[in-house]
Amino acid sequence: MRLSKIHYFSILFILSLFSISTYAQYDNVNPVELNVDFDAKLGELKPIWAFWGHDEPNYTYMKDGKKLLTEISELSKVPVFLRVHSLLVTGDGEAALKWGSTNAYTEDEQGNPIYDWTIIDKIFDTYIDLGIKPLAQIGFMPEALSSKPKPYRHYWKPGAKYEEIFTGWAYPPKDYEKWAELVYQWVTHAVDRYGKEEVESWYWELWNEPNIGYWRGTIEEYIKLYDYTADAVKRALPEAKMGGPETTGPGWDKAEEFLRTFLDHIVSGKNYVTGETGAPLDFITYHAKGSPKLVDGQVHMNMGAQLNDLAKGFEIVASYPTLKHLPIIIGESDPEGCAACSEEDYPENAYRNGTMYSSYTAASFARKYAMAAAYDVNLVGAVTWGFEFEDQAWYAGFRDMATNGVDKPVLNVFRMFGMMHNTQVAVTGDLDYDYKKIRKESVRGNPDVNALASVGTDGASIMVFNYHDRNDLEVLASPVTINLKHVPATKVLVNQYRVDQEFSNSYTLYKEMGSPENPTQKQIDQLEQAGHLQLATSPKWVTVTNGELVLTLDLPRQGVALFQLEFEK
Repeated sequence: MRLSKIHYFSILFILSLFSISTYAQYDNVNPVELNVDFDAKLGELKPIWAFWGHDEPNYTYMKDGKKLLTEISELSKVPVFLRVHSLLVTGDGEAALKWGSTNAYTEDEQGNPIYDWTIIDKIFDTYIDLGIKPLAQIGFMPEALSSKPKPYRHYWKPGAKYEEIFTGWAYPPKDYEKWAELVYQWVTHAVDRYGKEEVESWYWELWNEPNIGYWRGTIEEYIKLYDYTADAVKRALPEAKMGGPETTGPGWDKAEEFLRTFLDHIVSGKNYVTGETGAPLDFITYHAKGSPKLVDGQVHMNMGAQLNDLAKGFEIVASYPTLKHLPIIIGESDPEGCAACSEEDYPENAYRNGTMYSSYTAASFARKYAMAAAYDVNLVGAVTWGFEFEDQAWYAGFRDMATNGVDKPVLNVFRMFGMMHNTQVAVTGDLDYDYKKIRKESVRGNPDVNALASVGTDGASIMVFNYHDRNDLEVLASPVTINLKHVPATKVLVNQYRVDQEFSNSYTLYKEMGSPENPTQKQIDQLEQAGHLQLATSPKWVTVTNGELVLTLDLPRQGVALFQLEFEK
């Protein structure tokens, strides 16, 4: 059937109206009103954000690694925890993408163990000197103990098949007794070097993602290794905190099966070492990841996938009456799964340099608090698997906190977290999203404009974010009104910090410089300054009337603002 010109142009007009209507709804910038009641206390705002991790342990004591660790330690009122891979891997300590080694265990010609803690000490000394504590990952398998040692060293690069990293270090031990003695000697050495009280404040755990290629054994072999490992840790230090199993996100049925099988063993299985029922477990770990996609050349995030992993894990833990109140640490909690997969080879990771990563971080952590409360579980930490990559191109799109020693916008959101007060208070309003809707749909319609708020004896903090899964930075800013109630002061000093395209953003300046391949020292100094957390307005004193105060701002898309209030009583 042929269409007349009138019919043809009528259809085009209707389609254009549909397109305009769709995008108008998508880019909604209607005013948002938030209510913060300082009397509506929700309990402790635990510093779950004060956990970081990375694949490459030898970056720890390198130039930019030490600089970043210093900044991370300084942004937090409480000790930060660090989790790294490959602390028992055999090698010369050379750093490379998704590779690291310490040479802690080798054997002589007769098969006798040789322990060398030099590199591990260098890593942990760096932590302890800065007030950082290890979330000590026991793994991976030394070459001399591996049941399939060859090939051992990998040379993976971005763009290569991920499976290439899974070599001899990923296999079970050929001798579980020797493995257990290695673990016992390591923990004993740590106690001798740092003191019993210090090491009792650490976390110890076994392996990483044993339900995929990181572990080339079976579930039962992992459980056997766990029993030998936990027994060795507890023999060396009875009050040590031992946990696991660090599975991938349990939103995947295979990961859920592994996690449940492990927890079943903890509760009612026969211990491979003692022959008794169960095994010691002081905290529970698993991972939660989002899933960005490239759609028509634009990155579309998927926070819903990450929240689904979180929720499924909480559901599983809560189903075990004797375990449900154990501490939970999300051992990797990120927008996607591969920190070392650069933007050049993985264009869906193009969110990492700018404000999409920082706003995602603010919005996702706010939902972690809400979900832990809803499931009545004891969430104590969520590890951001992003550190730095030494001697790489500037802003190469790795998932990191800094590039060549210059802080990215996302690190400034963690600086905001470090400034928040200790008691969480309720945030209400006619809001477009809660964790249930994001888990189901992610953030596809209107932007997610919301806040996380806390109060202390001398002040309060309100972190406001304007997040969307799509990076539409050109849309109008969202007008936000924050109604504060039961403010325990007569006057308040208001400081507003901001992370957006204009403030606290070294990447914006880098692009304005023309994205130089080799910035000059003057440019580097300017970038470092731009990477610091910045005030958006001058501090100002305001008067509180009948315990009430109103704050307003226009918050750009993918922006995060922190209102820091100092009380004068």
